[in-house]
Amino acid sequence: MARQTLAGAAGVAAAAAALLILPLVTSQSLFPMPPCGPSSFPLHEATIPQIQTALSSGELTSVQLVTCYLARTSQTNPYINSLLEANPDALAIAAQLDAERERGKKTRGPLHGIPFTIKENIATSDGMQTTAGSWALMGSVAPRDAFIVSRLRSAGAILLGKATLSEWADMRSNNYSEGYSGRGGQARSPYNLTVNPGGSSSGSAAGVAANAATFSIGTETDGSVINPAMRNSIVGIKPTVGLTSRDGVVPESEHFDTVGTFGKTVGDAVLALDAVYGEDRRDNYTAAQRGRTPRGGGYAQFLSTKGVLKGAVFGLPWMSFWRHADPEQLRVLGGLLALIESAGATIINGTEIANYKTIVSPDGWNWDYGTTRGFPNESEYTVVKVDFYNNIKKYLFELGNTDIRSLEDIVQYNYDNDGSEGGNPWPLGHPAFYSGQDGFLASLETKGVQDETYFQALEFVQSSSRKGIDDALTYRGKKLAGLLVPPAVGQSYQVAAQAGYPVITVPAGTHSVTGMGFGLAILQTAWAEAELVKWASAIEDLTKGTQYQRALPKWNESRRRNIPLLNIYEGSD
Repeated sequence: MARQTLAGAAGVAAAAAALLILPLVTSQSLFPMPPCGPSSFPLHEATIPQIQTALSSGELTSVQLVTCYLARTSQTNPYINSLLEANPDALAIAAQLDAERERGKKTRGPLHGIPFTIKENIATSDGMQTTAGSWALMGSVAPRDAFIVSRLRSAGAILLGKATLSEWADMRSNNYSEGYSGRGGQARSPYNLTVNPGGSSSGSAAGVAANAATFSIGTETDGSVINPAMRNSIVGIKPTVGLTSRDGVVPESEHFDTVGTFGKTVGDAVLALDAVYGEDRRDNYTAAQRGRTPRGGGYAQFLSTKGVLKGAVFGLPWMSFWRHADPEQLRVLGGLLALIESAGATIINGTEIANYKTIVSPDGWNWDYGTTRGFPNESEYTVVKVDFYNNIKKYLFELGNTDIRSLEDIVQYNYDNDGSEGGNPWPLGHPAFYSGQDGFLASLETKGVQDETYFQALEFVQSSSRKGIDDALTYRGKKLAGLLVPPAVGQSYQVAAQAGYPVITVPAGTHSVTGMGFGLAILQTAWAEAELVKWASAIEDLTKGTQYQRALPKWNESRRRNIPLLNIYEGSD
């Protein structure tokens, strides 16, 4: 999630107006995706169930499928750089799964033979690297697959490769080019190659949006799943902290980190979620899900259609979030809200986040808003800085073949490799890391000490955000179906991140100036993923054939290669 604007607040509108937008053409016409395999299966925009049907009927094999996705990556990666590293074992794994399907005439489940990508900060014990985008960890050896990778392999999914990301998942710098890493370079959005693609799971979202992967896995501390999903017009699910294991994930904060999923549809994102959630003895936070997950199967059983919207009651926290949205977004999303009401739902305006005047920044996403108000003991960033210092040391301890063992080591490496890793602020370092490694230095200053200020901040941030959402979800003594929010207003998903609560975003439109996507998101309380799946899939079904359905990328500015990217947030004031 972007911390500050590289263009500067006054220059954002001018930069947007100055963009030389190419003629609006679909991805099919600019980057045509040919049919896949001898049967000419239409892979472009194909969903997991559609692909699985083709695999089951023999119309398509997983080897053919992987080959087609690798060809698509070869076609699009020179432009959007969504894949940092391809899995050299992908074709061999596909052949094994094809043989398994043929031999037993059965599959492991809905993901059998389906290719996917993961964010490059998720560990694998194979021929690929896990570096969080930093040259500092090049050559290091992870002790095992991350828990979620192991789950996906067991489900029969094929790891196509690792997606580009904002280096160290945005922790290292507070003013930087979103989606850039020293090792991976600049990830770009297929909707516009010159502006912020969303992050830090930038390549995960961009690759799915460009049809270079069926689904992808990302990570979020505060916005890094919802933000890129929204900006790339796909579905993103950020689960309750503790639903998905963080074992094997390069950490930021144990209190806020979670693993989420990306798909072109709600169904695809949910099938991925079903494969990865579960208890893990190496992540004690996952024990909290016991008794709080669906019986009789995963979350896919809650997928629904527009008919369920009749009688549903949603809340709309106007003063908390909506008033910060720009006029175009308000106009488009207002039309979508009217469509939802026409399906029989009721939307109650003014269901505000409790104490929003104190806990919601009026000036955009700000994870140090407590300090901005003069109270560092009420700041999310106070917690994250300390957590990162301690959590990264624990992660590095398990790695083999590296002498990087602490944040001090990482900071020194960046100074020693200033030209590639931007240890110093620009112009001494790298233009993509404009403020150098100020995020790391802020964490380093804490030395990981959990003092009174730290514990006060943790208690305040978690309790106030949880009470804020839970109170807003209750109207006249009854529980609402969810809070409808504009995710382009970053404060919306920030409050959910601080609470550790789940969020889902679905496509809703694209901005007329830049072509970047924006969405409609739903907030809920802890462990309410079933509710999110039910309502998001119903809204998705409702928007089919309308202006609000997922729009294909336009590949605006496909010939430009600016670094840093323009940090334009079209949907927020």
